[in-house]
Amino acid sequence: MTSTITPPSLGLLLGESRAALAYGRYLLRGLGHRQLPVGQGQPVLVLPGFGASDVSTRPLRRALGKLGYSVYGWAQGTNLGMNRKRKGMLVSQLQAIHTRHGQPVALVGWSLGGVFARELARAFPDLVSQVFTLGSPINGDPEANNVTTLFNLFNPNRPPPDRAAFEQRIPAPPVPCTAIYTREDGIVAWQCSLEEAGPLTENVEVQGTHVGLPWNPQVLAAIAERLARCPEKGNE
Repeated sequence: MTSTITPPSLGLLLGESRAALAYGRYLLRGLGHRQLPVGQGQPVLVLPGFGASDVSTRPLRRALGKLGYSVYGWAQGTNLGMNRKRKGMLVSQLQAIHTRHGQPVALVGWSLGGVFARELARAFPDLVSQVFTLGSPINGDPEANNVTTLFNLFNPNRPPPDRAAFEQRIPAPPVPCTAIYTREDGIVAWQCSLEEAGPLTENVEVQGTHVGLPWNPQVLAAIAERLARCPEKGNE
């Protein structure tokens, strides 16, 4: 990836308003889960994006629940970035879900939540079955987005971007990873939401906005199809 990737244009940013229309369609029609493969109670943990909470991921979590998965929100209120306390709670939650179900947990992370999901999988690969990132800034340039200013406002002591550390996080964790992205993304440059090619990575393009990814039927379909075909690790 090149380091000259720029944030999404103003036109794309303004286009994020279409997420409201997409949400209206979701309220009328749902996400079309009836035509998708079903699960058998496998655990799934869904992490929200920056500035969002479990409310934002409720459509996706409900749809996955209807497909037969045991779905969890992160239960930490609004995501305003990572800190030591939040990290500890997230690790404890992952361990508790793994213990409760006796099998690895699938992680779904929207935007910044996807960054958290990948790092959880990197630190605890035996507890994670696979990772899905939705429009997450995982590659390219850490500043190629339209939320850096807002993020810095809520994290005033944040040091300048450590590009060396960012580049160390680019390689995918050692579990199957699916990066779901949209070229219409007005928040994160879509090039930065791609996984590098590898035997355990896949990039899936959908149509729609960044904000609307948690209630996008194409996102649900991509996740459901891969959850169904991922072999269960079970109690090893």
